[in-house]
Formats: sequence, C-alpha cells, structure tokens
Amino acid sequence: MTKRALITGITGQDGSYLAEHLLGLGYQVWGLCRGQANPRKDRIAKLIPELSFVDGDLMDQGSLVSAVDLVQPDEVYNLGAISFVPMSWQQPELVTEVNGLGVLRMLEAVRMVSGLSKSSGGASRGQIRFYQASSSEMFGKVAESPQRETTFLHPRSPYGVAKTFGHYITRNYRESYGMYGVSGILFNHESPRRGAEFVTRKISLAVAQIKLGLLDKLSLGNLDAERDWGFAGDYVRAMHLMLQQEEPGDYVVGTGTMHKVSDAARIAFEHVGLDWRDHVVVDPGLVRPAEVETLCADSGNARRELGWKPEVDFEELMRMMVESDLRQASRERDYSRLLATGASGPSGLLGNW
Repeated sequence: MTKRALITGITGQDGSYLAEHLLGLGYQVWGLCRGQANPRKDRIAKLIPELSFVDGDLMDQGSLVSAVDLVQPDEVYNLGAISFVPMSWQQPELVTEVNGLGVLRMLEAVRMVSGLSKSSGGASRGQIRFYQASSSEMFGKVAESPQRETTFLHPRSPYGVAKTFGHYITRNYRESYGMYGVSGILFNHESPRRGAEFVTRKISLAVAQIKLGLLDKLSLGNLDAERDWGFAGDYVRAMHLMLQQEEPGDYVVGTGTMHKVSDAARIAFEHVGLDWRDHVVVDPGLVRPAEVETLCADSGNARRELGWKPEVDFEELMRMMVESDLRQASRERDYSRLLATGASGPSGLLGNW
C-alpha cells in the first residue's frame, strides 16, 4: 500500500529535498501551503510536478486539522518555521508563534485526527507518525562538545528558545498520548537551495558575483564562529529513517566536523581562483547579540540505530553551491544584457531551483 506524507515548510530548502526523496521511494506527497497566490508555491510546483498541495497555516489550528483530515497521511514532517536566526531578535513574537506554538498546533491536529485522548503506553503502529524539525541552536551556550541527545539545552536566541519549546512539546505528546513523535536535532545543513540570507549561501552568491565582476566586496559578521555544516540532501534521509523505527526516539544529525565562517569563505573563493582576504570585510552590525560560538554534532546514535551517514563533505558542499550560483549569476547577467539591447529573452527565471 502506498504511503502518504504531509510536509509543512514545503517551499523551503528541506521541504523540497524531502519531497523529492519521498517521491523517489514511492510515496504520495502533499505540501502544506498558505494562500493561493504564493510565488514560492509556483516555483516548487515547477521543480516537483508530482507534488500535491493542501491549504494550511501553522498559525491557524482549524486549517491544520482540515489539512491532516483531508490528506490522511501516514507520516507528517513538520519543517515549517521562520528559519533565519537573526530575524528572531527583530520579530521574536512572530518567530515564537510559528516555531513554537506552530508545533503545538500541528501536534494537536495530528492528535485530533488520530483520535488520541490518553496515553496508550507506547506508540500505535497504525497511527500517524510525526517528525519535528528541532535545531542545534537549542544547545546554544554549549555544556559539552560534541553535543548529543542528552546534552543540556541553553538556547541563545529567541529562535533557539522557540525550537526548544517545539522539541519538548513533541516529547510531551509522545509521553502523554502515546503519539509516535520524534525530533531530529539537525545541525546546520546547506545547499544551492538555501536562502540568500544564510551565511553559506551569502558567501557562494557573492563569490559568483565577484568572479563575474558584478561585485567587489562581501560583508560578513563573526568570522570565527564555528558550525557543523552538512548537505541538506543528506539530512532529509535521516528524517525519513527516524519515522521507520519500531519505537520513536530523538536523534542528533550532523557531520561531527566543525568549520569556521572564514573556512567557508576561503574554500568558496579558492574554487574560483581568488583570495578571500582580498574581498571579505567584517561588519560589526552583522554580529549576533548573543553568539553561539561552537556547535559540533555527536550523531553516533543516528549512525548506529538508523544506519545513516553523510555523503557530501563540507568542501564539496561549498564548491557545489558556488558552481550553482555561478550558473545563476551568468544567466542573469546574460539576460540583463539582452534586455539592454532591446532583445527579448526568457521569462520567469527560477534561479537555482
């Protein structure tokens, strides 16, 4: 029997890779999308024609119940979130509504459609299985390194605090209602589909533009901040594997290797034959109010119990992103030249995806 999956955050990086992965495994996949006139929905519909959509909003409980009831999914992947950490200081209430209470609303929708009312002493095999996208930002001011599932949580941003609520409320529903609910504590994962506001994509975009003579300088914040960066396409495999286990559990997912922001810049610029030090300038305004200096994953449990391991290393990831942005920047440059000469060119450029 064909499995059915519902993904929130379908228009984001992780949602698109997960949808492709599940469709490749023979699933029927629905993406939760807010509103009809959504340009990002049109973009992903062109990228993944086999994908179906259902209306819903993480800030509207009723719409989530309707969506889950309509799709009748075997698996729900809650990836929907405001994922740009610095924005959480600018709009903390909104980020908390979506990233924290949005998880609660989604859990309630699953509980209501599943008909769960009290603890069953363990997850029922026939019920909807729920995945919550937790974050390494929950560790914040780290108590130990590397970080594992049992590491004390000390978030250092409103984003991290909201994600911590989502993580614990998922565990609470597992313990209170016997729901099959798991959290993937994912460390930083990037790709050519990453938003331009994130530092790795900001770097790869700038490198492409500088190489083509369209830009001269790249402004960055804390060059010494270290992260455990991996490829998003690898990490969605772990999400799926978590929901295939006999018993639900939370897992840390990462590479176990740290790199500085300056390393990302160096690798990206070297790929196009440039020295990053000639082009990068530090902007104090881009430094976080409360920095998370060091995040490194101990994903031993995911490797042993899920059989998961990353396939793309950090250098390959940065080169992949630079190559993709070089192609995009070249297309946009050539299109601009066509327009400047009065010639007609292709419309509706989709960028990297």
